[in-house]
Order: sequence, then structure tokens, then C-alpha cells
Amino acid sequence: MLLAADVGNTNVVFALFDGREIKARWRIATDPRRTGDEYAVWLLQLIKIEGFSREDIKQIIFASVVPRANHNLTVLAEKYFGITPIVAGQGVAAWPFAIDVDQPSSLGADRALNILAAHDKYGGDLIVVDFGTATKFEAVDFNGAYKGGIIAPGINLSLDALVGKTAKLPRIAIRAPEGTSVIGRNTEDQMLIGVFWAHVAMMEGLIARMRAEIGRPAEVVATGGLAILFDEKTDIFDHVDGDLTIQGLAILAERANQ
Repeated sequence: MLLAADVGNTNVVFALFDGREIKARWRIATDPRRTGDEYAVWLLQLIKIEGFSREDIKQIIFASVVPRANHNLTVLAEKYFGITPIVAGQGVAAWPFAIDVDQPSSLGADRALNILAAHDKYGGDLIVVDFGTATKFEAVDFNGAYKGGIIAPGINLSLDALVGKTAKLPRIAIRAPEGTSVIGRNTEDQMLIGVFWAHVAMMEGLIARMRAEIGRPAEVVATGGLAILFDEKTDIFDHVDGDLTIQGLAILAERANQ
């Protein structure tokens, strides 16, 4: 079995794969100070609860946008599983697609995994939208090459800025507003409408501009924790795939074994 870890700015997602099938997954807050020993205490218990053992795991791969976490994940793999981990984007797990931008080395691992998985699963010209700490848009051509993209503040970052820079506005939870009205009747509704529908408008507007620039039909693949939430209020997505990033790790590990 394969143990995959996707280290994002907010969370680390671990998943246990049998081939490309996810058998279990776990999430923990990203903390670069968390040691390999601390990961092990937490993870080994969860693996056991799911009915598996450390001996079931034959390969480990991780991708990280938090460089300080890399050493601790390597310690976890080597000390507690006896496995030298594969690092996404390096060595046998180098990105297997063209990165046609000015600074190819600047492409984050999470974005590269989304590109790889989206092309593998859906093919054709694609726009991949990942709703995370930042909202990222990727243009992928029919050959799977990365042609560039957009990085915008995520909806929670927008809300943090709104609340943090004002004296009286309350903290609210992000959710889909009820109905379609964009005229709020109280402060909380007005804030929710402002951050939610502004994000939808930004997303729809940028996707329309990207499609026009690509010049060919391009399907839109949405991923990330908030993708389903936005899918309730827009018909812009052709596919909603919450496992895209972590599945990219399984695809990359599979390629590394060939």
C-alpha cells in the first residue's frame, strides 16, 4: 500500500492507497515544528484504528509547500516505516509534463499535482481551480502542459482581512448564502454576501477571460475544501473533484515505479 501526504499551508492530508483507491485518509493542522515522532504517535494509531498496520505500507510519497515540514516527514518515513520517501517533483518523481512558464521552478507542488491528476483523469484543455488558502487557477493544454495561471486570495483570507481591519465587524462562518439575493438585511448577511458572491464573481469572471485567451473549449475542474460549497451556487464547473491533489500523489508514485 501507498501512504501519501499532501502538506498545505493550512492542513496536512495523509491518505492510504491500494492502487489508486483511497482506503483511508486523515487530516492534521500544518505545523512546521511538529516532529517526526509526533506525527508517528498520531498517525500510527489512526492506521491501526482503520484496520491496517505499518507493515502494510510499502511506499511513501509526500508533497509539500511548507519546506520546513519536509525533514520531519522524512524522519517519520525512515524511522517508523523503514522507507525512504519519494518527494514529489524530485528525482524519480519529477513532474512528467511540460511547465511552459517563465519560472518553472516556482510551480508549487500542490498546483503541479492538480495539473497532473486533472490531465490524467479528464484530458483535453482544462482550467483547474483549487479553493485553498489561496484560490488558484491553472491553464492546462490538451497535451498536459502547464501554460500558466492565477493566484488570488482565498475566501477565508478575504474574510480575515475584512474582520481584522475593521473595529466592529464580527467573525462569521463561511457558508453558501440562502437564496440568490445580493442585498443583505443585516450586518452578518451583508458580510457573507460580500465575501461569498464577490468570490463567485471573481471566479466566473477570471474563468471566462481564461477561456477566451485559451481560444479552445476548456473544461473546468474544481477541487479543494470549498469547491462543493461554490458548486451549489454556480454552474461554471464541469467536474468537482475533492481528491484531485492527493490522487496526483498516487499517480506520481505509480509513474515512479515504472
